[in-house]
Amino acid sequence: MAHNRKTILLDEGWPHMMAGFEKLKLILAGEPGVAFASDEYMHLYTTIYNMCTQKPANDYSAQLYERYQNLLDGYITATVLPSLQDKHGEFLLKELVVRWKNHKLMVRWLSRFFYYLDRYFITRRSLMPLKKVGWDSFKTRVFDNHKATVTSILIAMVDEDRVGQIIDRTLVKNVLDIYIELDSDSGSKLYNEDFEDVFLKATIDYYSRKAQAWIVEDTCPEYMVKAEECLQKEKQRVAQYLHANTEPRLMEDVQGELLARHIEQILRKQNSGCKVLLCDEKVEDLSRMFSLFSRINGGLTPVSKIFQEHVNEVGMSLLKQAIDAATSKKNEKKDVVSTLELDYVRKILDLHDKYMAYVVNCFQNHTLFHKALKEAFEVVCNKTVAGCCSAELFAAYCDSILKKGGCEKLGDEAIEENLDKVVKLLTFISDKDLFVEFHRKKLGRRLIFDRSGNSDQERSLLSKLKQYFGAQFTSKMEGMINDVTVAKDKHTDLENYIRTNPELNPKVDLSVQVLTTGYWPTYKSTDINLPSEMVKCVEIFSKFYHSNTDRKRKLNWIYSLGNCTVVGNFKAQKIDLIVTTYQAALLLLFNESERLSFFEIVTQLNLSEDDTVRLLHSLSCAKYKILNKEPNSRTISPKDDFEFNHRFTDKMRRIKVPLPPSDEKKKVIEDVNKDRRFAIDAALVRIMKSRKIMTHQNLVAECVQQLSRTFKPDIKMIKRRIEDLITREYLERDRDAPNSYRYLA
Repeated sequence: MAHNRKTILLDEGWPHMMAGFEKLKLILAGEPGVAFASDEYMHLYTTIYNMCTQKPANDYSAQLYERYQNLLDGYITATVLPSLQDKHGEFLLKELVVRWKNHKLMVRWLSRFFYYLDRYFITRRSLMPLKKVGWDSFKTRVFDNHKATVTSILIAMVDEDRVGQIIDRTLVKNVLDIYIELDSDSGSKLYNEDFEDVFLKATIDYYSRKAQAWIVEDTCPEYMVKAEECLQKEKQRVAQYLHANTEPRLMEDVQGELLARHIEQILRKQNSGCKVLLCDEKVEDLSRMFSLFSRINGGLTPVSKIFQEHVNEVGMSLLKQAIDAATSKKNEKKDVVSTLELDYVRKILDLHDKYMAYVVNCFQNHTLFHKALKEAFEVVCNKTVAGCCSAELFAAYCDSILKKGGCEKLGDEAIEENLDKVVKLLTFISDKDLFVEFHRKKLGRRLIFDRSGNSDQERSLLSKLKQYFGAQFTSKMEGMINDVTVAKDKHTDLENYIRTNPELNPKVDLSVQVLTTGYWPTYKSTDINLPSEMVKCVEIFSKFYHSNTDRKRKLNWIYSLGNCTVVGNFKAQKIDLIVTTYQAALLLLFNESERLSFFEIVTQLNLSEDDTVRLLHSLSCAKYKILNKEPNSRTISPKDDFEFNHRFTDKMRRIKVPLPPSDEKKKVIEDVNKDRRFAIDAALVRIMKSRKIMTHQNLVAECVQQLSRTFKPDIKMIKRRIEDLITREYLERDRDAPNSYRYLA
């Protein structure tokens, strides 16, 4: 049985809706005791539903949709706008927040009453949803008319907050929420355009004025403290009442005004800038400076530049002090490393430690500051002091801490620490191969004369060098240490050999070290005429060596490195003289003759005149006058005669008679240059073998790049080596391109 529903005309049903609307207004006005009962809500909903679901002639959906909009517009015009009309400042904002809150409630209730429209009619006709209609009504009739004023009030309140006045932050947040809620469908466009853009412009103006005043009034640290505080507070404001999306733009603008626009003025401020902070070791301020300027794109570059300038200036100041001290030295030979130069090395090591601590602690290990420190020390570490290059100075410093009785009295841990420091600084030296050669020369003397303090520390240094620069850097020196270790075992075998062959006993204590030629530096070797006692020792060891080793191996005796103890029978007492093999051979000549001329000594020893002069000077003109010379002068002449000084005496029973130091530096540099020529040749051939054809410029550039790990090759030397390789038919010039080379297989 069909149920015939009574038709409700628009003018009959609408008064019911208006009655409900009036009650809703009373509820929003806070009228006590007024509320919707459930049957009233259902009655209103059913009325609207019935009016929308009647037959087409009486389907009032379109009219109800229009009246819904008019209802809200009328409420805004009659109630909301008058309530805002006479309000100003915070009172306007408070009223706006209240009215927006009430409007949202009204839209929510009305949307429930008109729910059927949202569900069917609006969907089918693709019309604006009821909530959107209600919010647009508020935006168009209320917000758009007041937004400029509201934005100005908000910005004024933020400015008050910035100067420390107390503001209602909850109110600010609630008002800003209106911007976002009214435009939620378009991604906060209303907030961005009508508030954020204006707010950021006002922020720029505010901090521009502040920065201009502070830059004049405050020191660099004071300015940075204020800037840091402002940035922190702006971040807090975002968390308290601004939209989260505002933070990136806000921080960028504040940093731009406080830091980026005045970066040079801040960093180079007189009496308090970055250099002054470095000089005064203001670690906290430097850390703050890094923290602030790291936020700016490219902000750390000028800081690192000033850091590099400062380190360079301090390093060059130390260098100048060392040069001045070396220049003022008296009665000391130039081009020889002295304690003054070693003191300079210590200061450079300490300087690097100090500023590396700044890089790690203040500048958070940033690559820009590592690079700045590296470039500054590359300048300082490649300068010469009193004719000594850094490679020689560092080698001498290592020698001083590794040899017995060196000037550096350090414990094992301190030695390891200092070796670490030296190796790190070696990375800044361009002529690393020169250091290797100087160090190898000094290592050889320590090992041969048993002056090395600790073999483990020697190996430790080689291990560090190997780690930084590769195995080819240390292979020869590792071989030297192994040779000495083997020599100690061989010495025990020699003693056993002599014990089992008593007829071979030389009647002297004999110790010989066999060194591998390829590992050790080249030493001067002369066929000196040895005394019979020494000749017998040489024959005994040669026989022993060849009895245990392949006879094809040839022993090349280097007497210049030998030393022995000779007993001097003086009238007062017997004295043990610790001398070199050459000195001993010369002294033993006086067992056969009371008096010898210069040329007789030269002839009998078979030495050069220069070597003989050096030996005679050490025995007759130096501290210990073992020989008497006629005429009695401070220099050796070919016309001089010499005789044994029987009256020589000394309070010590055992003395060492030193030879005048020889200049090994020139020989070391010559050896290094020779090795460099081979290295350049090998690099050029290696490159050309893989590339076959290359232009001159590219070949030179790649050669420099390959060799720069060991030394910085001279371009002129590379050109000469290319010409030499062309002459030796390793390369040829390309006929079609004269500036190119072709590899010849």
